[in-house]
Amino acid sequence: MVRKTAQPAPLPSKAELLRFINESPGKVGKREIARAFQIRGADRPALKSLLRELVDEGLLERGRRRRVTTPGRLPAVTVLEVTSVDADGDLHARPANWDRDDPPPRIVIVEDRHGGPALGEGERVLARLARAEEGYAARVIRRLPRTPERVIGVVQQIAGSWRLLPTDRRHKFDLRIAPENLNQAKRGELVAVEPVPGPRLGLREARVVERLGSFGTPRAFSLIAIHENGIPSEFDAETLAEAAAGREVGLEGRRDLRQLPLVTIDGADARDFDDSVWAAPDDDPANRQGWRIVVAIADVAHYVQAAGALDRTARERGNSTYFPDRVVPMLPEALSNELCSLKPDQDRAALTVTIRLDRDGNKLSHRFERALMRSHARLTYEAVQAAREGRADALPSAKIAPLIEPLYGAWAALMRARARREPLDLDLPELEIVLGQDGHVDSVRPRPRFDSHRLIEEFMIAANVAAAEELERLRIPCMYRIHDSPSPEKMRALKQFLASLGLTLSLGEVIRPKLFNRILARVTDTPRHEVVNQAILRSQAQAMYSPDNIGHFGLSLRRYAHFTSPIRRYADLLVHRALIRGLGLGPDGLSDEEIDEQAAVGEHISMTERRSMAAEQEAADRYLAAFMAERINAEFSGTVSGVTRAGLFIRLDETGADGLVPISSLGSEYFRYEEEGQVLVGERSGRRHRLGDRVRVRLAQADTITGSLSLRLADWDEAPRPGRTERKGKPRREHKAPARRKGR
Repeated sequence: MVRKTAQPAPLPSKAELLRFINESPGKVGKREIARAFQIRGADRPALKSLLRELVDEGLLERGRRRRVTTPGRLPAVTVLEVTSVDADGDLHARPANWDRDDPPPRIVIVEDRHGGPALGEGERVLARLARAEEGYAARVIRRLPRTPERVIGVVQQIAGSWRLLPTDRRHKFDLRIAPENLNQAKRGELVAVEPVPGPRLGLREARVVERLGSFGTPRAFSLIAIHENGIPSEFDAETLAEAAAGREVGLEGRRDLRQLPLVTIDGADARDFDDSVWAAPDDDPANRQGWRIVVAIADVAHYVQAAGALDRTARERGNSTYFPDRVVPMLPEALSNELCSLKPDQDRAALTVTIRLDRDGNKLSHRFERALMRSHARLTYEAVQAAREGRADALPSAKIAPLIEPLYGAWAALMRARARREPLDLDLPELEIVLGQDGHVDSVRPRPRFDSHRLIEEFMIAANVAAAEELERLRIPCMYRIHDSPSPEKMRALKQFLASLGLTLSLGEVIRPKLFNRILARVTDTPRHEVVNQAILRSQAQAMYSPDNIGHFGLSLRRYAHFTSPIRRYADLLVHRALIRGLGLGPDGLSDEEIDEQAAVGEHISMTERRSMAAEQEAADRYLAAFMAERINAEFSGTVSGVTRAGLFIRLDETGADGLVPISSLGSEYFRYEEEGQVLVGERSGRRHRLGDRVRVRLAQADTITGSLSLRLADWDEAPRPGRTERKGKPRREHKAPARRKGR
């Protein structure tokens, strides 16, 4: 009997291929196309050629990770901005994030079922799109809040006229405030103003709409950052009432893990504890020297129901924002610091993952379930590290000591797996601003970094990977944490900069994190260490949230999702709901409407994360400026961290603060800026100032309003160059160094 072999499916025609891509939700890749048309390995090169032809003909365009879509196609759910109303009363809109050179497609809003005043120009909505004969028809899902233009600043009286000195350096000019528009604001007070419509003759007119307190109080620095970046900081009554109505849970539908000695390990100043851990050697004889770990995460999804007031508020904020003097939480304290916080010796609802590892850190299995747990101790990184080093007295009780060694044993296995994976290994110390009881800066120091920090990081990464893999197995949409590989443009710029330091970067091989790690290893314990780390960081893409997985480049992971911090990140809450839906763990899983909105929500929470990072850095800059203001004319050592046409940005060794040496202060000769080598070159002397140079500088000015420092080279001629003069007036007009990115 002759066995028939399966015949390969014929390649689809161009028309069939375009129809499939056009009808698929979002972008698709070669894998999805091959699966749909049953194209096997031998025919995949022909499929690749066909896709290339369609791209060359302009019928398809490529996205991230070689995914394709029809040109100009929009996602099914997106944020729109209303642009006009035509003669028939139809509302026309455009995508709020349209960044292409060609004009956006025609979008007509055909239905708004949400009542209230009619939509007007400039308003933003979340809408569901459908193809129309010409462009798209949009149906409004939800109106988004409209924020008027606001400017934050300090009220001053100059030459008898009331002025606003903006705190944001992007506002180059003061605003004039008529006495009747002061709203009782006093000199030196921090206020928010809105411009007054009228002819633009001289300074813009403004009216005070909110008084924020005295600028002289230390808490003003974070307050400026909150208002300047539009971070919601007050909870409405409905949200607070919903949080206050929360109650402790029982065992129904949950596994009882209260006897398992889980512990929380956080910073000494932490108040919300959303993750706890436990580890032990695996008792399976088939997994000798293997490990079992449990990561228990606060079950926020039980308390924050989809479409409720808490959910609406959490989505709007996207995440918590942290300042030296306060936290702007994503959830009210009744949840973030109480019911959802895994406090010791209190029963708490949790979503747990149990992971089995072999001796080399390879994951053998994982299991998610809802549980009732009880933290057996609230530990700090410092105490765990001290116990690891033999000081058991650092722990709250003797019964906790036996729990520490297994945690480090499982971590050692995870680190072996990490070494094989070779993620990006940047070394960028984080600064800690320490405030005194009066709110002023007592000190600025590098934040300690212990093995206990790395232990928790690896446990959380393992749990996050398990969550993403489980949702893929269940075929439930996942809000991935994605990180693209560096763009060719950034790689070329990095290659040029490294070449100026005598370092080689090969662009002829596949770009992987280990390529950067080899360069970092060459500069370890050298004066170029910090500047090379910073340059490689700047070359990286920004991590973001998306339902379309492209992997996480920096962590060298094919799939990754945030699961471990639902108290402070909305993305984690969505992942919890997705797991609850997929595993049938309760009625509070991810809804169909949430699935439809995931692309738009991913864009939004990626924005809120960037917003918080900017606000945190701006507040830190102002605190640093206040700390340095008492040391005018003092000298400091530092490193050239940036070179521009404006001058040299210097990062000071002592505090990590950034300041600018203006190019106009570099003496009488002209300095030419060479972008390729990141260098300023004196045309007469040939003197060169380049990225990474070690320098001594003198502090000339420290402006707490904008958080800027103006520096001068300590050994340089102060005479201005011919034809150029120092800018007169307030030091707040100095430039500010780019914000430093932190975390993953």
